[in-house]
Amino acid sequence: MKAKEVPQDDENLLEGKFKDPIYTLDENGNYTTSYSVGWDVKNTVLKNAWGVINEKMEQARQEVLNGKASPIKYYMEKTIMDASLLAKYTGFWKWTVKKHLKPKGFNKLSTEALQKYADIFDLTVEELKDIDKIKNDKTEE
Repeated sequence: MKAKEVPQDDENLLEGKFKDPIYTLDENGNYTTSYSVGWDVKNTVLKNAWGVINEKMEQARQEVLNGKASPIKYYMEKTIMDASLLAKYTGFWKWTVKKHLKPKGFNKLSTEALQKYADIFDLTVEELKDIDKIKNDKTEE
């Protein structure tokens, strides 16, 4: 693709903060780097991906509010993690993290264990345990 052909279909999905580097050919036929704010296909894929993430986050939010999941599950979805990744960050076994995703397991956690999760999610222990914070946290559209 030639540098002047790089698509610039900006839908502001990245809020103008990022531009993708694309290898293009300059007028002499040499490879160079050009930047794009987006193109239709990529914008559609990004919208779909964020839609799935927001759906999973809202589902986890409802599970927490209905007493079927712990706050850890909500924040795990909000930070786009899974149990394996969260286990690596906390140092817990994956099966232990899965146990903590349930209210019964969460309620038995020590202050030290809660602090590990709170640190990962950039929260205080009180914020991690605060269901009202989750209730008022709306999924971005």
